[in-house]
Amino acid sequence: MRKYHGFISDSRLKGLSIRNLKIIDNTTIRLFSDILRGVGRNPLDGSRKKGGIKVHALMDAFSGIVDFARITPAKEHDRKFLYHLKLPANSFIVFDKAYNLYGQFAKWTSQQVWFVTRMKDNAVYHVSKIIIDNTKQKNPKGILKEQYITIGYKDEHGVQQRLKLRRVVYKDNDGKVYVFITNNFKLPSKQITLIYKNRWMIELLFKQIKQNFPLRYFWGESENAIKIQVYAVLIAQLLMVVIRKKADTKKSFTNMITVIRLHLMSYVALLEFIKDSYKTWKKYHPPPLLICD
Repeated sequence: MRKYHGFISDSRLKGLSIRNLKIIDNTTIRLFSDILRGVGRNPLDGSRKKGGIKVHALMDAFSGIVDFARITPAKEHDRKFLYHLKLPANSFIVFDKAYNLYGQFAKWTSQQVWFVTRMKDNAVYHVSKIIIDNTKQKNPKGILKEQYITIGYKDEHGVQQRLKLRRVVYKDNDGKVYVFITNNFKLPSKQITLIYKNRWMIELLFKQIKQNFPLRYFWGESENAIKIQVYAVLIAQLLMVVIRKKADTKKSFTNMITVIRLHLMSYVALLEFIKDSYKTWKKYHPPPLLICD
């Protein structure tokens, strides 16, 4: 990843003024096993209980690659993943409201690590300053409100603390209203909404991985075997991204993986074959000469 990060990074995030955006989310993988303490009730028909694991991922938005992953039982709360992250100063991270953890937000603020997430519906806060209020306009869209707020939380010693945040209310063209919070007070409010919009890139990554790599069935039932297979899939996805970029192919990701899977043992130059399969196959496998009397 260190070697190819600059090579595979692209400009998918046009419009953003930041250059270090990470996305956090998780995906659940079902297991027909008791490993990792499967969740749910025992089936009434006597069949085996479905277990499950969660793959929590920190994705680099510019390269489309998972930087860090942690595998946990499906019942473990999402926000515990935040405790395991080590982020450099001036990093930006985005995640949904399942990861709301005010104590961790306070630590990130002191470390100059900036986040964007959605505010919980039942959040209790105090508005300390109103920056923008367009709610009185007729049929307003875009930024409806921008406020500075404070939220109460208890630190690791149980002492009540106050956290200063920025609250941005946004209404899209379909009329849906989103409420974002962030600890960054410098970025324009439109940038905050655009950062959260790019969070969906990790959903596409999970879909890409599940469609193209073997995570429906596992070759071992031990916890270690399952973790090895998940990490192997993440490594394979990274290799495929690098190969696709080097080959400069117009093939879709799925088509490229299908071609590679079918020709792993074929004698061809891989990058040439990905770029122009028919031409390269003829080059390495010329038709037999016909000898006529």
